[in-house]
Amino acid sequence: MAAVNSRRVLLGALAGGVLWNVWSICVRLFVLAKPYAAGQESGFFLKQPRYALFPLFWIVTLFVLAYIVAWLYAHVRATRGAGPATALQVGVLVGFAAGFPGGLGMATWAPYTQTIPFWQMLEMLVGAILAALVAGFLYRD
Repeated sequence: MAAVNSRRVLLGALAGGVLWNVWSICVRLFVLAKPYAAGQESGFFLKQPRYALFPLFWIVTLFVLAYIVAWLYAHVRATRGAGPATALQVGVLVGFAAGFPGGLGMATWAPYTQTIPFWQMLEMLVGAILAALVAGFLYRD
């Protein structure tokens, strides 16, 4: 088995993290801003975040997830083959694990619109796929 190129994993994670954060910001600003505001007005969401630095925590979390995606891609490409198909598989698996369980639980039990958990799930799924494709494109042994 070939050694993993840690620098390329980090490069893929940084580029994937940037792309995932851009996607996340777009989802939250252009799709979820109104449902979140309605949830705040109806009392389903706090009007002020419990953690003042939440936006920073979220950005860092997406970079950590992008690193995990890039690391997984670098490790599975030896057995699954290099390329976009393997990257897509890694992205789908990580995105599903990151977004589906919470989204399903919220869609089932939360008293607010199902739009919110659906788009939060898509935020994780599409973000992981984008990060994996970028990491796969940038990775070299």
